[in-house]
Amino acid sequence: MSLTLGVAIEPHILLILIAAAFIAGFIDAIAGGGGLLTLPALLMAGLPPHLVLGTNKLCATFGSATASLAFYRKGLFDPKQWQRGLWATGLGAILGAILAQQLPAQWLNQILPVVVFACAVYLLFGPTPKVHKETKPIIKTTRQWPQGLGLGFYDGVAGPGTGAFWTVSTLMLYPLDLLRASGVARSMNFISNGAALSMFVISGNVAWVIGLGMGAALMLGATVGAKVAIGGGNQLIRPVFILVVMALAARLAWQHWFGV
Repeated sequence: MSLTLGVAIEPHILLILIAAAFIAGFIDAIAGGGGLLTLPALLMAGLPPHLVLGTNKLCATFGSATASLAFYRKGLFDPKQWQRGLWATGLGAILGAILAQQLPAQWLNQILPVVVFACAVYLLFGPTPKVHKETKPIIKTTRQWPQGLGLGFYDGVAGPGTGAFWTVSTLMLYPLDLLRASGVARSMNFISNGAALSMFVISGNVAWVIGLGMGAALMLGATVGAKVAIGGGNQLIRPVFILVVMALAARLAWQHWFGV
């Protein structure tokens, strides 16, 4: 089954990728980190690494767009307060995506499993910053440029865990509660996804059928996950999910480093 750019993929593999995207969206709405599943899934499907990055950006844009719009409508993200961050994030993502497409495919095959594994370890064992409860928080705009450029650049080059890194760093840098920090994370993640995606589209490194199918499944999974009342389930779901991601990353590393 030929989809785009000469890439052939069997229908059952496409269904597996769509199912993985649904699970990623579902988990992301409950515990976060859904992007850590879609990237290794695309790699294990056998797509070239540059195509994997571009296609992953396409489906990720669906989820981040849906989430950022929801936070904006609820008044939990004010674009006027974050103008510098938005511009910095978009610029960083464009630069990162340009660099990612210049890297040899062999390098990406060896680097991406390490990135996924490292992000999963950090999210599993990393500390949780103190949550502020300021009624009228003062947002220092000078901090937005380095934060946006750095995380935008990372999202353009690779991307796994970017949303979680945004949430953690925002809690550390600004007097915001977790909900508003999540609103910043989702909105900035949408900007970096969209900016990086534009670079991959220009270079032709997007498998549209796969990306659109996974994007729709990711949105559906996120919708279902948001409506599921699990109580304290996050304490179990998040560690198990990240351990699965770590196992996938280890399998990819073994496959690309040792050819097994």
